[in-house]
Amino acid sequence: MTVPADRGARIAADLASADLDALVVTDLHDIRWLTGFTGSNAVAIVGPGDDGPVLRFLTDFRYVTQAAEQLPSAWERIDGGRDLAGAGVASHLPAGAKRVAFDDAHVTVAAHRRLLDAMPDGVELVSGGDQVRRARAVKDAEEVRRIRAAAELADAAFVEVVLEGPVVGRTEREVAVDLETAMRRLGASGASFDSIVASGAHGALPHASPRDVPIPAGVLLTVDWGAALDGYCSDCTRTIATGPVDGLEHEIYGIVLDAQRQALAAVQAGAGARDVDAVARELIAAAGHGDHFGHGLGHGVGLEVHEAPTLSPRGSGVLRAGEIVTVEPGIYLPGQLGVRIEDLAVVTEGGSDVLNTLDKELVTLD
Repeated sequence: MTVPADRGARIAADLASADLDALVVTDLHDIRWLTGFTGSNAVAIVGPGDDGPVLRFLTDFRYVTQAAEQLPSAWERIDGGRDLAGAGVASHLPAGAKRVAFDDAHVTVAAHRRLLDAMPDGVELVSGGDQVRRARAVKDAEEVRRIRAAAELADAAFVEVVLEGPVVGRTEREVAVDLETAMRRLGASGASFDSIVASGAHGALPHASPRDVPIPAGVLLTVDWGAALDGYCSDCTRTIATGPVDGLEHEIYGIVLDAQRQALAAVQAGAGARDVDAVARELIAAAGHGDHFGHGLGHGVGLEVHEAPTLSPRGSGVLRAGEIVTVEPGIYLPGQLGVRIEDLAVVTEGGSDVLNTLDKELVTLD
């Protein structure tokens, strides 16, 4: 994917507004968003500059040719050797830089010490890792297209492996492996995270690991999966019945479905992240299951399957058009069952655009 050439300049302008002279970017997802580089060793340095933005990209011998092919021409490409931290970064800072930001959420204590020791006298290292992450939370049209394609691919794999099955009598682990294999066969580079396949009481664990245990008939089965395609991720959850189930399963499923639909309806530009979470949380609490919904409503998805923004009681700020979020309420009754329903939604000015195509009414397998 060729990234828009202005991304570096936009970050440089944000740095100037924050009174920062440079930003050292070390997270490879941030670097990919900024430059298009897909290798495994790189550092980017961005600064406002007097004569236009300073955009410097450091990698090692293995990726010099790849960087020349992938990076926009505005980036100065530098062979910095295998060890890019410390003196290599310090020697390529913009001239006269005094306040240099680093990614405090990514840089280890040891790496920070090396970077600090290498800084010239008078240079202050300050926290600034959210500069790129906040910018990349808002997706452009090409990013939305890629995430939609990943979601559609994952949906197709689910139909093939789970809905067309069979799943009853097969182990949770077998279904998870088949689901990930199907996504690869359909074109994904892999799963965007370890798939969850959890049947019956095991579904009461929100992050259940698939077991070597056969899936029985007549229980709820929760599947949480996603595809990685062209660098971007998808994320979806469906809960189905593996045969006729009792009234409790239908009751819990109906509450979660109502909460998910109402929360999706609340997603739009300008809505508070905490307020959208509250729509689902208050409905579930009113049904008597507030203690059974302990995780946040959702999160951003993009180059990573978990990124900004966060929809939860601890969420902050408002949603922006172009952000892509999950909406995934759940109810988990220990020792009995679990239900979670999740869609990916693009935030728009007047609402949202749901990227998943699978039905959400309770499906009962024959």
